[in-house]
Amino acid sequence: MSATGLDVRHFTHADLPEVRQTLIDVHADALADEMDDPFNQRFPWFVDHWGGHPEFSCVIAFEGDKAVGFAYGAPGSPGREWWRDYLDPAPEKSRTFSYSELAVSPKWRKKGVAERLTRTLMEKRDEDLVVLLVDPEHPRVQALYESWGFRKVGERQPFPDSPVYAVMLAELPLK
Repeated sequence: MSATGLDVRHFTHADLPEVRQTLIDVHADALADEMDDPFNQRFPWFVDHWGGHPEFSCVIAFEGDKAVGFAYGAPGSPGREWWRDYLDPAPEKSRTFSYSELAVSPKWRKKGVAERLTRTLMEKRDEDLVVLLVDPEHPRVQALYESWGFRKVGERQPFPDSPVYAVMLAELPLK
């Protein structure tokens, strides 16, 4: 089993009705041990929020007809690059893709799926930068992002019931 044998498909805002439940199901599988957390239970709201963005971009990896992982995000709003507050001086480049979510089913972890999804999602982006939040309680995940060129630039708690996340930024294309 490896990521190379998976069928990775692109989806957009127009496809959300078709893929919404797939995203929710893969997320529930990926976070099965953490689904008693009310914040994780709000994931359908996040799918609708991000999927509602007209430039929403999503990739889903399939083994046959079974989804085993996904990654999605959308371009940030020009002039609202919130991550700039963490850098002094901030980069001159500002067009940013907000990488919102990555989830891989446990059976498919440590097989290159996360990297394949991330690189496939980012490969045709025309933004200068990509920003994401990662839970520092998962240092191996943070280290994985660092190996792809992301660097921690600060910490942020986006919602009162969310963890405090590491803010990570990378230039596109990823290294």
